[in-house]
Parts: sequence; C-alpha cells; structure tokens
Amino acid sequence: HRAMTDAEHAEVVGVGGLHIIGTERHESRRIDNQLRGRSGRQGDPGTSRFYVSLEDELMRLFGSERIKGIMERLNPGDEYPIEHGMLSKQIESAQKRVEARNFDIRKHVLEYDDVMNQQREVIYEQRRTVLRGEDVSESIMQMAEELVDGALAQYLDENVNVDDLDINGLNTYLTRTFFGDGEKAFDPEEIDEYSKDALKSLIMPRIRERYEKVTRQVAEAGGNMREIERVVLLNNVDRHWMDHIDAMDQLRQGIGLRAYAHRNPIVEYKVEGFDMFEEMVHGIREQTVAMLFHVSLQTRPERQRTARPTRLSHGDEPAPEDGKRAPKKVAKKTGRNAPCTCGSGKKYKNCCGRNV
Repeated sequence: HRAMTDAEHAEVVGVGGLHIIGTERHESRRIDNQLRGRSGRQGDPGTSRFYVSLEDELMRLFGSERIKGIMERLNPGDEYPIEHGMLSKQIESAQKRVEARNFDIRKHVLEYDDVMNQQREVIYEQRRTVLRGEDVSESIMQMAEELVDGALAQYLDENVNVDDLDINGLNTYLTRTFFGDGEKAFDPEEIDEYSKDALKSLIMPRIRERYEKVTRQVAEAGGNMREIERVVLLNNVDRHWMDHIDAMDQLRQGIGLRAYAHRNPIVEYKVEGFDMFEEMVHGIREQTVAMLFHVSLQTRPERQRTARPTRLSHGDEPAPEDGKRAPKKVAKKTGRNAPCTCGSGKKYKNCCGRNV
C-alpha cells in the first residue's frame, strides 16, 4: 500500500502538483487561504486560480465603483478574461470591508447576549441551590423580609403627610401575602410611630411566627416543609424565567428602532432588560412567599375495600355462600327411539338426533 501511494504521489508531483480552481472569491480571506493551502501541503508543488465576476455578491455589494467604471470603458467582452494586480487588491479590500461588517455584527450580538448571560447566571445559581437539595428556608425568610421592605417603601412615603399614608393598603397587602383567614398583619391602633423601622420591627416577628406555625401544621400532616419549599421555589423560578426569556426576545426584536430617536439600542436594551429582570425577581419572590405561607396538607381518609361480586360468564352459576360448590345439573339424555323433544311426533333418531 505504501508503494502504491508513493507512486501516485510522484505522478502528481510530476505533472505540477494539485491545481485549485475557485469559481468565486469568498467574503472571508481565511476561506480563500485555506483553499490555496490545499495545493501546497507538506511542501508539495501546486497552483491556484480564482475566477471572479462583477456580478458575484461580493463584488456587487462591496466591490469598488472604480473597477466597474474601468470595465465599462474598456468593454473587453465577456469572452476575454482580465488579470491585473489592481483587481486582486480591490477584491482584498472588499473582503476586508465584509470582515469588518461581520465583526461589528458579532460584537453587537455579543453585547446583547452578555445581558442575558449575566441574568442567566443569577437564575441558574438559584436553581442549582435548589437542585443540590440545600436548605432554602433562610432564603424564603429573606424573600419575605425583602417583600416587607418593598411594601414599606411603597406605602410609607416620607414626603407624604402622615394623614395621607395608605396604612389600610399596607395592612391589606401584608395580610394577603403572609397571613391566613381571620388574621391581620397589624392593628392600626397599636402603631405609635409611622416609620419604616418601627413597623418592620412590629411585623417581622409576627411573620416568622406565622411561618413556624405553617411548618408545624405541615409536619403534623406528615409533610416535609423543606421539600415543599424547594419544589415551590423551583417551579416559580422556571415559570417566570421562561416568560422572561420570551419578553426579552420581543424587546430585542424592536429595540433597534430606538436608533431613529438618536438613542443607543444596546444601552436601551440593558436598561429595560434590567428593569424587566427586577420585575421577574419580584414576581418569583412574591408568589413563592405567598404560596408557602398559605400551604396546607389534607390527609385523605382511608377507604375500606368492599367485596365486589365476581363477574360470571354466560352459563355459570354463582358459588354458594358457605364456600361449597353447588352440584352441577346434568340434563337427561334422550334415547334414540324415544319421541323427539321438539314435539314433531317422530322418533329422536329420525328427527333432531339424525346427525348426532
């Protein structure tokens, strides 16, 4: 086999080596150089030639108008090829412009992807924490505290008069999120100072007590609160993250129009993407906490199995209650010379028993 390949190699070298024929120039110089390299591998001789038309996509979109003007003035005809170093330089210049454009496209795509990548790292780290089976009860309480801080910042505006504060709205939100029926987050009459720190120090101990109560109820019902926390958190993260991905895709499709308003689309995408991510995180936090603070397990009563009658096939008889098998009734056999049972008056052997 080695002798055969050596002979074929010597034959190829004898005729001048491999000759590469390119029907057009690629928009990337790297691809053209790879083709040229095929003709001179391992020091073997070889040649390459590329044929380019002014109607090729590369020349039509990025070719120099100067070349087109020269060709129109010379008008050599379609059957005459033109070879000149200036053409090679112009083609190489067009390739450089294409490569620069593609680089800018990839750069912009990367800048958009970096926004999603940073958000993805935050979400995936939270998912990995849940999937590793770690205790997330402290994270749940941290979410609850962040919800309380957000509610206090929303309803207790320091720039608003005390009489104009929406205390009932704050109480309704906290009660709906953390407490069950018949319970309230706080009584407005017991508040001496309408400050964030005072209300937080009043509400947080009650929230912790409420969660401990829910945990005890789940344990008494035979459930595992730590496992329920992981399942609820993981489901909420996955659902909100998928919706967020779709929303970010829609934002990216139309963000380029911001350039008409002399705004940088990438900057606008980062700003709005961050706001949407914060909104998603708040939704995960709020729904997870609300579900866990209202979770309850119901024990199903055990069913008593009742005896069901056995299905009988055609011709069978039910078994007696005492467990003994009933005697089988045997029909009386008709004699051949006896009258036929059909009532014809003939003998059985000459009537129905003829073929028996």
